[in-house]
Amino acid sequence: MNAMSETKSVDIAMNKAQTLIEALPYIRKFYNKIVVVKYGGSAMLDEELKMNVIQDVALLKLVGMHPVIVHGGGKEISKWVSMMGKEPEFVNGLRVTDLETMGVAEMVLNKVNKSLVQFLEKNGVKAVGLTGKDGGMLNVEKKLADGRDIGYVGNITNVDTKIIDTLIENGYVPVIAPIGMDENYQAYNINADDAACAIAEALGAEKLAFLTDIEGVYKDPKDPSTLMSVLTLEDAEQLISDGYIGGGMLPKLRSCIDAVKSGVSRVHILDGRKAHCLLLEFFTQKGVGTAIINRMED
Repeated sequence: MNAMSETKSVDIAMNKAQTLIEALPYIRKFYNKIVVVKYGGSAMLDEELKMNVIQDVALLKLVGMHPVIVHGGGKEISKWVSMMGKEPEFVNGLRVTDLETMGVAEMVLNKVNKSLVQFLEKNGVKAVGLTGKDGGMLNVEKKLADGRDIGYVGNITNVDTKIIDTLIENGYVPVIAPIGMDENYQAYNINADDAACAIAEALGAEKLAFLTDIEGVYKDPKDPSTLMSVLTLEDAEQLISDGYIGGGMLPKLRSCIDAVKSGVSRVHILDGRKAHCLLLEFFTQKGVGTAIINRMED
């Protein structure tokens, strides 16, 4: 190795060391804390992005945090519903779910669930895949969309965290699919954002991170320069009341607000298409995406 190559190697090593030093206070801050990751969007469809996300979650676990994954599978469900000759239908972002569609949703979500478990195990982390039916974790009632009955779509009425707590205490990463049961033990499909928020609230999570297909919350969705890195509850509610937030971001931001009000310290909306976005948010000073917090002094 010549002198120039040796100097370059040392510089690369020093940069890596500096990155680790920058991460140290964040590792200390979140050590032994529960962090919930809502995994969905394009990051579930691209194999390389999927591996990046799982590597991030594995690292969170290996440095002493307690990650919990709540995942969706909407695009895959729609694909299978279409293959059956049915047209996927949505009302206010909620899937109209008859019994046949409910069966497809369970099949797809269980397949996705075990795939994520397999990826985590491959990265040296013990994981267990669950649905909200296991251990009576997610109790639901029928959810209406603007007064309309949209089938087997559940509104969470209670979260029993015993099985999640047991897994965390024994060193496992819980991977949870959003299916619950009502008082008659009928299965219901649950919006994955709603499930992630309810689980984070019940666990008293330190962080809840949403992996999405956008960079964060914009004041003007058509102007990338209006990306807001931090929003207080007051700011977020004002944006909604002023009409700046619409489309699919509206229910997501409302879910974030509810989670913070219910005790989750920080909620993050991240671009899951960005490689290792979880590590950038958790372990760097600048972070990425949009954080929703109670008050700015937090």
